[in-house]
Amino acid sequence: MSSTRKHTPDFCGRTRRDFLHTAAGGFASVALTGMLSQSDFFSGSAQAAGISNPLAPRSPMGSIGSFGKAKSVIFLFMYGGPSHMDTFDYKPALYPLDGKTIPIKTFGRGGKKNEGRVVGPKYAFKQYGQCGKHVSELFPNVATCVDDIAFLHSMTADSPIHGSAMLMMNAGSVISGKPSLGSWVNYGLGTVNENLPGYVVMLDQSGGPISGAKNWTSGYMPASYAGTVFRSKGDPILNLKHVNGMSAGEQRSLLDCLHDMNEGHLKTRFDNSNLAARISSYELAYKMQATAPEAIDVASEPEHVKSLYGMDNGRTEDFGRKCLLARRLVERGVRFIQIYSGGAHNDANWDAHGDLKANHDKHAGDTDKPIAGLLKDLKQRGMLDETLVVWGGEFGRQPTAEYAQGTGRDHNAYGFTMWMAGGGIKGGVSHGETDELGAAAVKDRLHVRNLHATILHQLGLDPNNLAYFYNGLDQKLVGVEGADPIYPIIA
Repeated sequence: MSSTRKHTPDFCGRTRRDFLHTAAGGFASVALTGMLSQSDFFSGSAQAAGISNPLAPRSPMGSIGSFGKAKSVIFLFMYGGPSHMDTFDYKPALYPLDGKTIPIKTFGRGGKKNEGRVVGPKYAFKQYGQCGKHVSELFPNVATCVDDIAFLHSMTADSPIHGSAMLMMNAGSVISGKPSLGSWVNYGLGTVNENLPGYVVMLDQSGGPISGAKNWTSGYMPASYAGTVFRSKGDPILNLKHVNGMSAGEQRSLLDCLHDMNEGHLKTRFDNSNLAARISSYELAYKMQATAPEAIDVASEPEHVKSLYGMDNGRTEDFGRKCLLARRLVERGVRFIQIYSGGAHNDANWDAHGDLKANHDKHAGDTDKPIAGLLKDLKQRGMLDETLVVWGGEFGRQPTAEYAQGTGRDHNAYGFTMWMAGGGIKGGVSHGETDELGAAAVKDRLHVRNLHATILHQLGLDPNNLAYFYNGLDQKLVGVEGADPIYPIIA
């Protein structure tokens, strides 16, 4: 018995089967477009495909009160862990206990201990500003800015070991491979200057921190969200002056040729992705080569401004130059800038295990005036309200000595101090407390996640909803636990 296959009436000149076949193929293109939009494909001239650049500026997620006041972040990272009881957390009960062994629970590099020899604070404290904040003589210049600063005295972290603690402070996890804070900011907000990186890192002249680039990685996000290491002198970005051995003119000529070759094809074909990637990389390199030198050229700044940052003093010139450069980058639309004080190992950073006074004299002396200069310069230019400045290290120090001899302190992740200024943060306030010896946070305890949540919140990003889908999960900087911003310090 024969049978006759019946076709349904034509739909736009095609059968239903043809229509379904064509439509099904289109779904794959939608998926492909979604995946490519999460990569570097749609950048530079790839925008000819009609898909927006993943780094294109985006509006904040909401606007409630001060939600979204900040537009940029400058994170002053004191690598190694400054001692809170010798800087901003006044502990008068420690002075008379100097040299005495007392029962006290601590956990640091030297392991868990139930008693220790107290190291009394090595610096005198005075009250400053209308708020009457006690500040150590280590920071006489920052002390003049306390009415613009919110001090967080009850910070806690998950690790007392440098490597994992650095990852926690920079990327929200002690496990490597996660996107860093600056990457999350650029993922959420994009960049307003396509000629400069949206995320810039400036390292100490002694070298980078432990774990290196893991601290500014984009993790499982596209590489376009990673931090770019800037130098404050010479060529700002290494290997940029002659990309792949070509001069700027040669790069421009190549770009023109590639554009001519690619014109008319990118709109209809995705198999030109390699060519588009080459165009994109050359375009970014060309733009940065042309723009970055001007951005770091601080010679045009007035002498009184350079003096404000301490650039007229050999000791403070390097960190002062970086702070001034940070202000210039913020003016040019860079979203996130991180400046490291301290690098390499031991006393090349704030890791004061031996002689605390010699260590902190050096690093505070190198940074005090530049930091104060940055805050004052931002304020007098009307930029502080939209620029969030963060200060702190990966953890603090213990009130007791690590060794039988000496004044060095071990690591302390149970209680330490950080501070924030500008970007919609209240000034002249202190939030949270450690115990009377500074060993652990006891009031209004804060976790690193709360700090991150506050930074995102002030940029107009909801920390508990800002997510990136990876490995089957909606990944977040604040983790699956989530975290609230520190509302008491928000103006």
